[in-house]
Amino acid sequence: MRAILFGATGMVGAGVLLECLADPRVSSVLSVVRRPSGVSDPKLEEIVHDDFFDYGSIKSAFVGRDACFFCLGVSSAGMKESDYRHQTFDLTLAAAKTIVALSPQLTFCYVSGAGTDSSTRGRAMWARVKGATENALLALPFKAAFMFRPGYIHPLKGVRSRTKLYQAMYSFVGPLYPLLRRLFPRQVTTTVNIGRAMIQVAVAGYPRKILDPDDINGAATTT
Repeated sequence: MRAILFGATGMVGAGVLLECLADPRVSSVLSVVRRPSGVSDPKLEEIVHDDFFDYGSIKSAFVGRDACFFCLGVSSAGMKESDYRHQTFDLTLAAAKTIVALSPQLTFCYVSGAGTDSSTRGRAMWARVKGATENALLALPFKAAFMFRPGYIHPLKGVRSRTKLYQAMYSFVGPLYPLLRRLFPRQVTTTVNIGRAMIQVAVAGYPRKILDPDDINGAATTT
């Protein structure tokens, strides 16, 4: 499988990249980043690209790919809905529409979030925007598209959050994660499981288009 990855310098994307490099089913990874990740591997091709709303200069690299793992995202905290929509809906669809025109045989996997509002009419702004983004992706003529809605994501294998506050929380919660997993098995997952689940879904599909944490953890253990 030849994969495209967006967001490899973020926590979730970094975890997905590690799993792609470790999995023999993934033959190559094209990672599109704004700044170099510092990761080197024979499987990895990294393109540093400034404008995530226009891929005209690099679109030839998207031809012939089998999967796209889209792990980019921003926090909605303090943002107006129009700005958040631009950085979420518009940014994601700019990549997806470019890719589907060049590789319609591809499976697109998108990291959304627990509580996303598919109706797009709920009270939570971020959930409406994420819901609209999911709906638009599912309507594109990809071979398949899957929406990943993780709840709490625990970083593993040395993956860290670039947000200091979040990383402090992960460091605090780390010793408690086994307890959280026992108490809330259907609400928590890990960066490892998201990566493994994305690869499995891209290879074999999944019965549901929207995966919650329980689905993600289940798919991650299926080979």
